[in-house]
Amino acid sequence: MEDVERRAIGKVMRRLIPFLILCYFVAYLDRVNVSFAKLHMNQALGFSEAAFGLGAGLFFIAYFLFEVPSNLFLERVGARVWIARIMISWGIVSAAFAFIPSISGATGASNETVFYTLRLLLGACEAGFFPGIIFYLTLWFPAVYRARVISFFMLAIPISSIVGAPISGMLLNLTGWGLEGWQWLFILEALPSVLVGLAVLFYLTDFPHQARWLQQDEIAWLENVQATEKRNKEQVEHLSLFQALTDIRILMCALVYFCLNAASYGVAFFLPTIIKNFGVSDTQTGLLAALPFIFGGIGMVLLGRHSDRTMERKGHVAVALLMAAVGIGLSGLVSHPVIVMALLCFAQIGVSAVPPMFWPLPASFLTGASAAAGIAAINSLGNLSGFAGPFAMGYLKDLTGNFTVGLLLLAGCAVIGAAVVMSLRIDVRREQASGEVALAH
Repeated sequence: MEDVERRAIGKVMRRLIPFLILCYFVAYLDRVNVSFAKLHMNQALGFSEAAFGLGAGLFFIAYFLFEVPSNLFLERVGARVWIARIMISWGIVSAAFAFIPSISGATGASNETVFYTLRLLLGACEAGFFPGIIFYLTLWFPAVYRARVISFFMLAIPISSIVGAPISGMLLNLTGWGLEGWQWLFILEALPSVLVGLAVLFYLTDFPHQARWLQQDEIAWLENVQATEKRNKEQVEHLSLFQALTDIRILMCALVYFCLNAASYGVAFFLPTIIKNFGVSDTQTGLLAALPFIFGGIGMVLLGRHSDRTMERKGHVAVALLMAAVGIGLSGLVSHPVIVMALLCFAQIGVSAVPPMFWPLPASFLTGASAAAGIAAINSLGNLSGFAGPFAMGYLKDLTGNFTVGLLLLAGCAVIGAAVVMSLRIDVRREQASGEVALAH
């Protein structure tokens, strides 16, 4: 059966992963391009650092409110239709940011109010995308492959920053048709979301048994392994939807993810500003902002593979979070640009490596609708720090005049996350058993 496994996994990898990377690439680009637009938008619209931080974070409030319902809809109607809906709607809203002055003039609302409203709408539209993809991957890949598969998928984050940061920096210099560079940035980086969203309808397959691009023995192997893993988990325990949402392990996983995202987004939304303060141009800012994510992408793949090889998650996640804490904390205490960049690169290795090693943890004890809801609950609760992190950074920057206190606060969050994940009680043997099942077939 090893030949069947190799053929099946190889085909699924080649069919799904590059396309899903493309989807997440445009998603993450739309999520953080506001950090580059900020370099000119704040002055054009009269925003303070705190106002920007609040607006950047409001995205995650709506994300939190709509995440679980969105993932339940995905489980009911299928990934193909729902992911397409998500991508097309967020692309339209993302482009609307370019017209904040026009919307403000037409409605009588202030620029800040329009900015806050659009950030909330963007969060509502995108809610469910990431946990939906994570749930979707569990339908196609046995447990033994998941950390490396998620790490490949999440390469979209460093790729979007490596490619998108320089492009965003250059687009800030684009003007024409009465629009400034920051406005063109929103329009041109929203267009791919709509186009890829339309492609999702024609390309994705909801379940293995619907895959015309797989042979019957490959479909049978995939379904047999998935059914066996599900039985193994349900023999130990079967969580209802309500139990999944209130399980202490879910809440602790959410806290770990909260701490990670506080550190991640708190830095990401202000990274171009930190680099711009080195005294470089917009284009140079974009190029330098890509550097940490090059290191992050390498660390993500290497640590993800090592986690799969050892079938150990908690220790790997804790070490990665501590790396993030050290890099972020020390970057707030030094001023030399080269040292600051080196520390941020080191921190990004840890930040990027956590998610692919973290997500197999809840997947080891959740199945079916409870998996869709539980994963969404972790992601939505954890993403609330996407509000808290940027808001705290902006507020503390206005209060103190620099980023030092904010960066130390984010480093402390990463330390707390490391401590919580090590105290998480999950039967590692169950995850190892499911991996052995996949290998045996």
